[in-house]
Amino acid sequence: MPNQYWWRSFKDKLMVGLAGMATLLVLLPLVAIFGYLVYRGIGALNWNFLTKIPKPVGESGGGMANAIVGSGLILLIASLIGVPMGIGTGVYLAEFGKKRFGYLVRFTADVLNGVPSIVIGIVAWSLVVVYQRNFSALAGGVALGIMMVPVISRSTEEMLLMVPQSLREAAWGLGVPQWRTTLSITLRTASSGIITAVMLSFARVAGETAPLLFTTLGNQFWNFNVRRPTAALPLQIYTYAQSPYDDWHRQAWAGAFILIVMIVVSMSLVRMVVSRGVFKGGN
Repeated sequence: MPNQYWWRSFKDKLMVGLAGMATLLVLLPLVAIFGYLVYRGIGALNWNFLTKIPKPVGESGGGMANAIVGSGLILLIASLIGVPMGIGTGVYLAEFGKKRFGYLVRFTADVLNGVPSIVIGIVAWSLVVVYQRNFSALAGGVALGIMMVPVISRSTEEMLLMVPQSLREAAWGLGVPQWRTTLSITLRTASSGIITAVMLSFARVAGETAPLLFTTLGNQFWNFNVRRPTAALPLQIYTYAQSPYDDWHRQAWAGAFILIVMIVVSMSLVRMVVSRGVFKGGN
């Protein structure tokens, strides 16, 4: 018996150790990339970088203030398009998607989730840019919004399916209509998981460059008109990274650092709001 206990204890500790090593192997590249990004990017940060627009080619200095604001504008448009459509699709799939059309929608979402981003950019170009006859922040927002929909919809469906059926049946037994049950009970119960899905989709599209090349194009000046070409951090980083100027290389690292900070801060704020119960069914 003591030998058997020792063997079980040894296997338990061995598996825990292997799991810990696997976790470290996953985290080490992430920590290394983030650490190197901070090391290269934070040194190029200054007040001009955050408040000025780019300088002409060959001149040192300037910043990416217009690209920071442009990225925020494009991501706002994408969220206004992708979040409602994604959550609505997920609700349909979870509550009414047991028939053939539901399987078709689910299959379409899975396929769309695997489509390369550059293809979605071409589609947005043909639907928006060609129709408007110019590049615009709206076209970029449409492209990124399309990319957000499959991630949010499939995750929302899974979160809603995890809600116990007894909660729905209790509401129906009290005479609550199905639509009100879905909005007031089912969605609120799964709100944390749904918001996490929204955050993941936001983080995925925030750094996309290929769709913006076909839709937003970029801009070296300030622009707040959603129907005009607009600067964006991924585009500015891409342009500066392939340039022959050392100063632009430093600014590209700083832009990448700011992009990561924007994603982390936005996700942290949403997490903070969720943890305080704003989206839950409490007081």
